[in-house]
Amino acid sequence: MLLIHIDKITPRISYIFKHICLRILGINTTFTTALEEFISHTGPKISYGKKPMGNELFFQSYGLLEQQGFESFDVSVKKWEDTYGFFSVSNASALPFDIFAASFYMISRYEEYLPHVKDEKGRFMASESLAFQAGFLHQPVVDIWAYKFKLKLIEVFPDLIFPHKKMTVHPVVVANQPFVYKYKGLLRSAVGYADDLFRGQFRRLMERTQVIFGFKRDPADTFKWLVNNARHSNFKFTVFFLLGNATQFQKGMNTHRQQFKLLLKYVSDYKEVGLVFSYEVLSQYEKLKAERRRMESITNRSLKSSINAEFLVNLPDIYRNLVELQVKRDFTMVFRDTVGFRAGTCTPFLFYDLDYEIKTPLVIHPATMTTDAFQKRYAADIEKTVNGFLSEVDKVNGTFTLIFSNNDFSSTEENKVWRSILSEKLPLYAK
Repeated sequence: MLLIHIDKITPRISYIFKHICLRILGINTTFTTALEEFISHTGPKISYGKKPMGNELFFQSYGLLEQQGFESFDVSVKKWEDTYGFFSVSNASALPFDIFAASFYMISRYEEYLPHVKDEKGRFMASESLAFQAGFLHQPVVDIWAYKFKLKLIEVFPDLIFPHKKMTVHPVVVANQPFVYKYKGLLRSAVGYADDLFRGQFRRLMERTQVIFGFKRDPADTFKWLVNNARHSNFKFTVFFLLGNATQFQKGMNTHRQQFKLLLKYVSDYKEVGLVFSYEVLSQYEKLKAERRRMESITNRSLKSSINAEFLVNLPDIYRNLVELQVKRDFTMVFRDTVGFRAGTCTPFLFYDLDYEIKTPLVIHPATMTTDAFQKRYAADIEKTVNGFLSEVDKVNGTFTLIFSNNDFSSTEENKVWRSILSEKLPLYAK
């Protein structure tokens, strides 16, 4: 148990200290504002505030955690040993930066509440982020800072025991298009044939015909392979399905078909099934509720995990809807076309609503990358990048999440790298 003296307990202080101490490092904390209690305490203790009270282990506050609301201000990022830091403090502090305020800035997604340029889908772009601009998007800085804090604690309190922690691997598959050709219905199939003819894609036209008439397996139907691999691996695994409308007509399908329902039931018998909330309903609570209810009626299980179509995170409204829907886990915290740690962490964290200044029960599972970020990249480059991020997560015993598509595992030459990563590489890290 670590005792922390602060001048005033605020929701932000309580939230970030519990995240760093408990969720990342695994030690319990308690707070006190009473000087007498702090002085008389004989166990490990630190103070956090504007100035030290004596010769205790002191961490200086930058001031962000004592504030409410959000405002735009300049953030100065500096190199710090093998990483980066911001919110510099005086030499009286045990660390040169207020890692608690900086961590809160990152995982609350403070910068996403501020005015910024969005892409055509309304998404926060990687180029707008502090991590991208300052060059530390490739590092889980919040976890790295937490371990620097741990070293300081061990230096002063060598008897303080930290529980053993190991890296977690949790790949996910987003099946927006479970089938490329099958079960599309007459209209979608007719439009597909017309499009193939117009574009002169005769090989695709032939493949479409073979699949529809049952002479060939649909290239996107990789679910038996996925389930078989996941069943023989130690890592967690979630497959997300879209029940609402696809953003492109041809990629959609009639999800009321019995074949689609059987597919969901088949996958849910072996691994967790989650829901992709469709793009057009993300801001409409009642329609979100309808999609959740429909998923639960198909799988006969309560919905625990979701991801937003097009990886749209519009803070705080969409997450508030998920909290209201009692969804437990969200996997949308990722940049679709850029690899890196969007929230600066590889440890799942609770969504903090900056408007209301409250901690919510919704757990955000940050992903490191999507396979969409590797368009037209060589297999060797993909393997090198994935290995680098696996190493970064392994150093801090975090959670590695890579977002695949079911299409990534079709039996084509270019997809061999993804099949290898899921079936061979990731199991090595699932200790």
